Amino acid sequence: MTSVEVRPETGPVPPAPNGASQRYRAVWRWHFYAGLFVAPILVVLAVTGSIYLFKEPFEEWRYRDVRTLAAPVTAAQPLSRQIDAARSARPGAPVMTVIPPTAPDRSTRVILAGAESGPWAQGISVYVHPGTLKVLGQIDDSATFMRVVRTVHGELLAGTAGDRIVETAACWALILASTGTYLWWRGPARRRGARPGRPRLRRVHSLTGIGAGTVIVFLIVSGLPWSGVWGDLFQRLQDRTGSTTPSADAFPNTSAVPPLSGDLSTDPDAKVPWSAERLPVPSSTDGHGAHGTTTGVLHPGAVPVERALESARPVLRDCRPTDCDVKVLLPKDRGGVYTVIASPRTDPSASRTVHVDQYSARVLVSFGWQEYGVLAKAVEQGIALHEGRRYGPLNLLVMLTACLAVLTLVVTGTWMWWKRRPQGRLAAPTRPTDRRTAYGVLAIMATLGLLFPLAGITMATVLLLDLLLLRRIPRLRRAFG
Repeated sequence: MTSVEVRPETGPVPPAPNGASQRYRAVWRWHFYAGLFVAPILVVLAVTGSIYLFKEPFEEWRYRDVRTLAAPVTAAQPLSRQIDAARSARPGAPVMTVIPPTAPDRSTRVILAGAESGPWAQGISVYVHPGTLKVLGQIDDSATFMRVVRTVHGELLAGTAGDRIVETAACWALILASTGTYLWWRGPARRRGARPGRPRLRRVHSLTGIGAGTVIVFLIVSGLPWSGVWGDLFQRLQDRTGSTTPSADAFPNTSAVPPLSGDLSTDPDAKVPWSAERLPVPSSTDGHGAHGTTTGVLHPGAVPVERALESARPVLRDCRPTDCDVKVLLPKDRGGVYTVIASPRTDPSASRTVHVDQYSARVLVSFGWQEYGVLAKAVEQGIALHEGRRYGPLNLLVMLTACLAVLTLVVTGTWMWWKRRPQGRLAAPTRPTDRRTAYGVLAIMATLGLLFPLAGITMATVLLLDLLLLRRIPRLRRAFG
């Protein structure tokens, strides 16, 4: 005899055919546990993601006293002198990056090395008045509010372990999305149409998931390339298919020797100090460790920073000043080059990297969007959309709505569980009794587990716990269903 299923929040529901009912229950059980495991992490990701969307306007307001000048500068000092002014504020600190002002009323930002080391380390930003060379202020980029928000968003302030937790939660969120879509599609309420007595919470939960599900899935997928395990595997796929972002190491990154007899004193364009006029011109191979690295002071014979930037400007014609930061990296050694990077805020296709010879100011090579592989282009566009900056305020509003939708799904899902749970029990959906149904659902879950390794590992862990522990201890069996 077929019994009528009763759910506390919905009332009696006529039974579906046995196979469909078993399959529905199996999917519902996975959906329940996925939500139970990742709900707290999703709340953190949604809240921090919502805040980080407003990074640029917030930092423009927060640091307006050092970024915006009281009056436009009509006669700016040479960029090299501005760098010297910044270095005087932190003597001995190596120069990491120089960001010239984008408008007459903006300051110059010189990023000096901080306490951290490495290519991705955050430095100390020293802001300099381009006209008076006054140091307007210093900001530790590793300790700003938005930097902390991003660290929480990416790794929960827990380093590698936090990164793995976030990645696992993101992968399980994809399982939540797929199982939730199935539950909505095969649910009795959708198939029979909305009823006056249908619970409001379930209706809000379902409509929010279906309405914002596509954008939520996009947010998850576009964020995974930043993750540790999945991102590393994706990078390997890019490498094997040759569909990567161009690396500076794949292009010439050493200065070519100017066609001179051995010194720069006869070159009218090479304005070097008198004491350095008779120094020999180093070859492009002299600087790889043999003569040390620069700490912000230009090597003898090197052209000033402003001249290298002037040489690169024509190549950066696609980068609009109002939408693009131009960053200058000084030569790291005697054989190095000036590296000028155009970083657009909205359209990644305008990005470009230019190598300029530090002795002759010739553009040695430039590479940009046309050298990106297909996968690399997709990742760059995905990141711009993910951060809500690709299409202006509309893009930001859509991403913010998706973050709020995630919070709505967590709150309504948790509320529904709290209302229906019996006292002292977890109230998980019961296991399917049809093994064929269970194996079919497991096969689908295993496929998702292979696509997302950390989800697969945690999935196998849950199954082992269920098989070896939860089913064997009566009290746990009653609690977990």
